[in-house]
Amino acid sequence: MNDGDGTLAAQGQMRQFGPLGTALVIIPTYNEAENIKTIVGRVRGALPDAHVLVADDNSPDGTGKLADELAAEDEHVHVLHRRGKEGLGAAYLAGFRWGLERGYGVLVEMDADGSHQPEELPRLLTALKGADLVLGSRWVPGGRVVNWPKSRELISRGGSLYSRLALDLPLRDITGGFRAFRRETLQGLGLEEVASQGYCFQVDLARRAVKAGYHVVEVPITFVERELGDSKMSRDILAEALWRVTAWGMGERVGRILGRDGRTGRLRTEQPPRA
Repeated sequence: MNDGDGTLAAQGQMRQFGPLGTALVIIPTYNEAENIKTIVGRVRGALPDAHVLVADDNSPDGTGKLADELAAEDEHVHVLHRRGKEGLGAAYLAGFRWGLERGYGVLVEMDADGSHQPEELPRLLTALKGADLVLGSRWVPGGRVVNWPKSRELISRGGSLYSRLALDLPLRDITGGFRAFRRETLQGLGLEEVASQGYCFQVDLARRAVKAGYHVVEVPITFVERELGDSKMSRDILAEALWRVTAWGMGERVGRILGRDGRTGRLRTEQPPRA
């Protein structure tokens, strides 16, 4: 387990964290008919007490219908049908709202394609007992990627490194999407202000959590390249991430000069430390 920063680790040790409550694993889908039954089954096996929410963006391949069949057979499985493909960030935000409205104590992000191993979910939730947010990390000791071309690994490592430096964040894997949030953490991130999509949505939530003073922990995971279906990564997604991270980094540097909050842009005021 790695916080990426000794100060964050010390802060976490001083905190008293409450019970987690029931977990909701949110799985956004678009054309994942080949994967959805398998991944939901693996999640249910790894976390029998957790619930699963499939947030489907009106997949033309019938993913939503398959998810409905799973939900009809298992009361722990739910489906959120969305109007169309609006991006990963929008799907997660809709899933967060759905889960928060229904009182779930933990909300988990994970992919539908098998790249995130459901069998590692218990490790994330164990770490969350002493944290506000847990990131499944490919780039801390013990983390690794499987079946990735070197070019893809360089892009991912480079993206995390650039984000880390541009935003001054003590995290190794800022772009990963295998995460567990306490409900209180999500409620404190200003989700109504989040407009980022795709690749940089994960960067946005991570930076908001760190800047808000939440205790963020990284645990090693094994990331496996999908075997079925098509990747949703594109040049447009990468381009959005690059310009947004650059803009955030420049904004925070200007904000420090002007005395503004790096997350919201508002004038900074003194706040009492988190209990």
